[in-house]
Amino acid sequence: MKFDAILFDLDGTLLPMDNDVFTKGYLSLLARTVAPLGYEPKNMIGAMWQGVGAMLQNDRSRPNCDVFWETFAALVPKGKAVYEDIPHFDAFYGNEFHQAKAFTSPTPLAAEAVRLAKEKAGKVVLATNPFFPRIAVEARLSWAALDAADFALITTYENAGCCKPDPTYYLEICEKLGLEPTKCLMIGNNAEEDIGAAEAAGLSAFLLTDCLIDEKGLLKSGNISCPKGDYNALLTWLREL
Repeated sequence: MKFDAILFDLDGTLLPMDNDVFTKGYLSLLARTVAPLGYEPKNMIGAMWQGVGAMLQNDRSRPNCDVFWETFAALVPKGKAVYEDIPHFDAFYGNEFHQAKAFTSPTPLAAEAVRLAKEKAGKVVLATNPFFPRIAVEARLSWAALDAADFALITTYENAGCCKPDPTYYLEICEKLGLEPTKCLMIGNNAEEDIGAAEAAGLSAFLLTDCLIDEKGLLKSGNISCPKGDYNALLTWLREL
């Protein structure tokens, strides 16, 4: 085998989407659902973004979930009482969140890519930025016609202590699975988070261009030299590994 593990991003990769459209739609659903609990939408959404920002700064000293809820609780009127509402937020991801599938564009090619990856590598990992609880990640996997059992590891805010684009995120995955980074491949649509950061950690990479995100112009500037292409190109490349 050329690779001991193949890692996949989720949003925009295994689950094609416009991130801005999805995020706006998902947050609207969440705000409407938790409003009866006493969360004013604008304040709640702002606090969530601050929580995401805090997770981006996490240094592996604590799980991302602890960092998120501590930050969130400090910014909403309910304060530490928000911890009593966490089960209600989790229930949202198991129920109303599924309406957000309408803001994505699932493709059967995703399941084929995962199938090929399982043939070509010892392990397949879902390397999605760990901002969400596992229940929310599993929901999005179901929209892509995939199952958690397809993956040796799924990164979530419960089990991760850092985020993309920190290269440490990829090193943490390798440590957990006993993998050598140079024997791993990352597949994703974000030039900085999925490709630049993975390569900085020593992984190989494939840039999926169907839902390309390249805010820093890394592709145009020639800083991305790994294999790249749309889903059909990815499937062809995986078959030839």
